[in-house]
Amino acid sequence: MEALFPTSAIPDDLSTYVYGTTRLGDESIALPDRIGIAREAMDAGVWFHTSEQYGDALRVLGAAFDEDRAHVPKLIVKLGTDSVEEIRATLLRNIAPLGVERVDLGQLCLGGELAEQFASGGACYDGLRALQAEGLVGRYVVEVFPWTSDTTLRAIVAGHAERLVGGCIFYLNPLQRFASNPLWDVIQARRVPIIAMRTVAGGDVHRLRDVPGAAWREYLQQRAVEVAPVFERSGVARWSEFCVRFAHSLPEVRATVGATCRSAALSEFLAAGSGDIEPLPEGILGDILALQRRWSAETDVHAEPWSM
Repeated sequence: MEALFPTSAIPDDLSTYVYGTTRLGDESIALPDRIGIAREAMDAGVWFHTSEQYGDALRVLGAAFDEDRAHVPKLIVKLGTDSVEEIRATLLRNIAPLGVERVDLGQLCLGGELAEQFASGGACYDGLRALQAEGLVGRYVVEVFPWTSDTTLRAIVAGHAERLVGGCIFYLNPLQRFASNPLWDVIQARRVPIIAMRTVAGGDVHRLRDVPGAAWREYLQQRAVEVAPVFERSGVARWSEFCVRFAHSLPEVRATVGATCRSAALSEFLAAGSGDIEPLPEGILGDILALQRRWSAETDVHAEPWSM
């Protein structure tokens, strides 16, 4: 039997729902409204996920934090990409506008030589631990895409990854599972902790299926066609609840990250992610997982980087 992955490196207080801040960078939304929704999420006491890549989201968050420094949330921040020096620079660029001293959980977005070092157990491990010793970052998870799955697979199988990271973070929702089938099988066998991103896959499944242009890519619309009947058969009233329950039906999942700039949607996420989350019925969950295994083999692992 394969050794189980250590579980201690994921913070115990990680909220089951994490507020995603992508939409806070949308300048078509009035600034006071964006600050207001950030304050609502702060008041809820959940963790936040953010990045300097999200437009001016960091500026918006900094303004919201300044209004109530006693309730600044714990943070997951994207860090990349090709060297430890770049990751250190990314850390500094993120914490400065937020007015914080550290990142609680760093999302390692690895590329180039840094990715190879991670896979092979190289020098990056000492460099990244040095950033922790410096107090800039608490813990790490590694970001996974279909086109980077082999890097993380190699690191886990060889026993290197557990020396540094507490688990994996990737798109995981009823329409997307961005870990390749071989990596997914190892994650399940070794009980590697997961933070599931993009909770609702970009919108309501019926809208993605039926409204032209609602799906970011054609493949999402095609998958919505297959998933909508499963959702309807489940009897779950709301797509947001279905998606949160899907994520937390998987024993490896510790949290799901959902982004919104609407108060009603935030309330749905918070309600679905509170208390004891009921798993989806076994047959419904099995149908989704079977679709994802087929999609991964047919589409995901053949995709060009950043095409999904």
